[in-house]
Amino acid sequence: MVSFYDQVELSRLPGLLEAMRTGSTVVLVTDAGMPSVSDPGYRLAAACADEGIPVTCAPGPSAVTTALAVSGLPSDRFCFEGFPPRKGGERQRWFAALVREPRTTVFFESPHRLAATLADAVTVLGGDRRAAVCRELTKTYEEVRRGTLAELAAWAEAGARGEITVVLAGADPEPAPALEDLVAEVKRRVAEGERLKVAAAEVAERSGVGKKALYDAVVGS
Repeated sequence: MVSFYDQVELSRLPGLLEAMRTGSTVVLVTDAGMPSVSDPGYRLAAACADEGIPVTCAPGPSAVTTALAVSGLPSDRFCFEGFPPRKGGERQRWFAALVREPRTTVFFESPHRLAATLADAVTVLGGDRRAAVCRELTKTYEEVRRGTLAELAAWAEAGARGEITVVLAGADPEPAPALEDLVAEVKRRVAEGERLKVAAAEVAERSGVGKKALYDAVVGS
């Protein structure tokens, strides 16, 4: 039995690969969580794939899907974002990429950074976005807090312990732009010297309406 964590992962790979080349079976286990999902394992699986060594998985508990199941948030479409950056400025830019993400987002966070991370989420995403903070899932002191980001950020100020998984509701879909507004934009661009077909095509692509429908609406107006 050998250890296999972030700091020794690369140094252990050659020996493990050689053992498998000579017929041994290597089993990677973790004491919590799911191997390779923000846990060691990805590099070993990738190295085996590169060498044509068979890899299989007996799925264990994963905080990603467990938190999603108990969050009370939509689970039909979701994305997993790992850990947010540690520094505040980088973390806010990280959240900025999620402003218009329509899918439910799951991410991990350490307990001592949770309050700062949720405060940044409020700043970037707004305090009304729904979320859930899941702590110590499947363990004795399991706790699931649901509410708005503002409510959860206030709760986290007192501190939290254990392994943390956050589930964030997706952004509400933006209302479709009114056709008359799109027609007006195309006409403005044409008045500034742009070709009608080019202007209509670009405005239609950006807004999600059909190019022909928009073109016909401009011509017929």
